[in-house]
Amino acid sequence: MRRTISSSTSATMRKALESVVAVGGGKAAYIDGYRIGGKTGTAQKVKDGKYMVNNYIMSFVAIVPSNDPEAVLYLAIDNPKDTALLSSYTTTPIARRILLDIIDILKIEKQPGGLAKDLEWTDKITYEVPNVVGMKIDDAKKLLINFEIEYSGKGDYVVSQSPEAKEKLEDKGTVRLMLGSKST
Repeated sequence: MRRTISSSTSATMRKALESVVAVGGGKAAYIDGYRIGGKTGTAQKVKDGKYMVNNYIMSFVAIVPSNDPEAVLYLAIDNPKDTALLSSYTTTPIARRILLDIIDILKIEKQPGGLAKDLEWTDKITYEVPNVVGMKIDDAKKLLINFEIEYSGKGDYVVSQSPEAKEKLEDKGTVRLMLGSKST
C-alpha cells in the first residue's frame, strides 16, 4: 500500500533482530546455518487499571531468514505457570521448534553470512566435519581429532563418510568412515 520505513532502516532493524537471536535473549531460537531474527517480550497484565500479580503474557516474534524474510512467527503464552518470568526462557525454545517446521515446509536453504551464536555454558560445542574422503586412514584421524570414529569395510583409504563434509557435529560426536582401496 505504502512504504512505512526506508530500505536502510529495514536492513538495520533486521540485523538488530538477528543479533537478539545470536547474542541476546533469543538464543534458544538460534538455528545453525539459518538467519533467524527475533524479539522477546514480557508484559504484565492489567485488570481494573492495576497490574496483576504474577500474571504475564510472554511473547516472541521471529522472521526467517532475517536478511530476506519469507515467514513471520508470533508466539504468545498467556500467564505461563511454573516458569521463569522471562520470555527468553519460556517462548524461544518453543519458537525454535516451530521455526524448524517452517524452514522445512518452505524449503528455506541454509546460507552463509549470519551472526555466530554467543555460546553459554550450557551450549554444546560443535565443529565442522572436514572432508576426509580419499585420504589414508592415519591422515583422516588427524583431521577428525574432535570426533569419535567408527569404521566399516576394509582398506587403507576413506571412500565415504557420514556425516558429510561441512556438516556440524557436537564435540566427540561420531563420524562413520567407509574404508576401501584408493581405486574404489
